[in-house]
Amino acid sequence: MLEGNGLSDAYTATLTRVKGQKGNKSVLGVKVLMWVSYSERPLRAQELCHALGVEIGSSDLDLENIPALRTLIVSCLGLVTIEESSSTVRLVHFTLQEHLLSNPTLFHNPHSTISEICLTYLNYGSVCDLSPILYSAPLTMPLLEYASYYWGKHARMGMTENSKTLALRLLDRFDEYISAQLLLSRYENERFPFNPYFNGAEGLMRFTGLHGASFLGIVEIVASVLEMKEWDLNQSDCMGCTALAWAAIRGYEGVVKILLEREDINPNQADTGYGRTPLSWAAKNGHEGVVRILLEREGINPDQADNYGQTPLLWAAKEGHEGVVCMLLEREDINPDQADTFDRTPLLWAAEKGHEGVVRILLEREDVNPNQADPRGLTPLWWAALSKHEGTVRMLLEREDINPNQADTGYGRTPLSWAAGHGHVSVVKILLERQDVSTTALDHEGQTPLSLALSRGYDEVVKILRDSSNSRTTHLGV
Repeated sequence: MLEGNGLSDAYTATLTRVKGQKGNKSVLGVKVLMWVSYSERPLRAQELCHALGVEIGSSDLDLENIPALRTLIVSCLGLVTIEESSSTVRLVHFTLQEHLLSNPTLFHNPHSTISEICLTYLNYGSVCDLSPILYSAPLTMPLLEYASYYWGKHARMGMTENSKTLALRLLDRFDEYISAQLLLSRYENERFPFNPYFNGAEGLMRFTGLHGASFLGIVEIVASVLEMKEWDLNQSDCMGCTALAWAAIRGYEGVVKILLEREDINPNQADTGYGRTPLSWAAKNGHEGVVRILLEREGINPDQADNYGQTPLLWAAKEGHEGVVCMLLEREDINPDQADTFDRTPLLWAAEKGHEGVVRILLEREDVNPNQADPRGLTPLWWAALSKHEGTVRMLLEREDINPNQADTGYGRTPLSWAAGHGHVSVVKILLERQDVSTTALDHEGQTPLSLALSRGYDEVVKILRDSSNSRTTHLGV
C-alpha cells in the first residue's frame, strides 16, 4: 500500500479523474463522495440513491432522477465500495476520509447541501401525506429516516437561507408529519436513562414546530419559528415537555436565551412526567451554561423539587457535576441538605457514587450534616465505605463532627463492620486511622468487625484489625 505523500498524491490523481469524467458522471461522483464523507452514519445503498435523486426545492421525487447503484459506484472510479454485510456504501479506505476532510474546498458547503436535500425530501407531498403515527418509514421512501434524524444536525453545521425556508415549511405543521414521530423514535433509542421517554404516539403528538426547533437546538430557526405565529410557550408535548425544557435538557444555551426573553414563558414549569423544571434537567445533565442562564432569570426557583423530591442541587450532586453544584450553592435560597422522598441528601448521593469533588464542595458548607442518614440508617460514610470510595471516606473522616460509628438500623453494623465484612482492605485501613473508630462494636447478631472478617475468610482484614487492636491496647498502656 502506498504511504504518506504517495497515498495522498494517488487520491488527488483519482479525484482529478473523477471530476474530469464526461457527462453526469463527474457531478454524480463528487456528490457520492460528499455524502459518504459527511453523512452522520454509513448510508445504505438505497438511501444514497434516493438522496442523489433529490432536486433541491422540488415538490416531489422524480423516480427517473434516482441513479442506478452500479452507475453510482462506477462514477467514483473505485473510491467507494459496498459492504456486503450491511449494504452500506463506504469509502475504500479510512485514509481517504482523512484526505477528503483535509480538503475543505473540494465540496461546496456540504452540510448545508445535505440539509437542503433532507428538508426537500421531508417536504415532499408524498411524505407529508403519510400517517404521522407510523412507527417506521415505508420501504418506498428509504431516505425518510435519515432525513428525519439528521437534517437538524447538518443544518446546525451549515445554515443557509434556503435551508431555513425549507425548515420553516416543515415546522409549520410539524406535529402532523411522520418526520416528528421518526425523530422522537430515534431519540428514544439514544436517550440517557431517566430522560423524557417516548413510546410512540398513537394520537395527537403535540410535538409542535417550536418543540422540534428547540429539540434540535438551531438558534436561527427557533428565532424564525417564534415569529411565524402566536405560540403557547408553556404548552407541553406528548412527552410532557415544553420547548424550554427541551433546550435545557439538550444543553442549547442560545435557544434557552431566546426563549427566556419572552415575558409569557414560565421558567419554572415542570414536565408532566417526572415533575422536573428546566433548571433541574440542565443540572442533571451537567449543562453549566444553561444552568447559569436560568439562574440569572428573575423568578427562577433553584430549589424546586421533582416528583421524587429531588432538587436541581441533588441531581447535580448525584451525577457528579461539580461546576453546577458550585453555581447552585452560590444562591442564598438553596438548601444544601434538602433530602428527596427517600430521605437521601445531595451529600449522601455524592458519597455513594464516589464523586469526590462534589463531596469536597458540600463538606465545605457548615450547614451540611455529614451524619444525616436515610430510612435504613445509612450515612454518607456508610455508603462510601461499602462502595470502596477511598478518597470519599477519607474526606468524610476529616470532619470533626462526623460519627464514624453510626450503625445502620437493619443489621446494626457500622461502616467498619461493613467494610470488614466485605473484605475492603484499603477502606478498613483508612477507617482505623481514626482513633475513635470502634473495633469492638457489636451488630444485632453480636458480631464485631473482626468476627465478620474471620467468618468470611478475609485474612488480610483480620490481620489489620488484630494489629490495630494490639496497637491501641499498647497505646493505652494495657
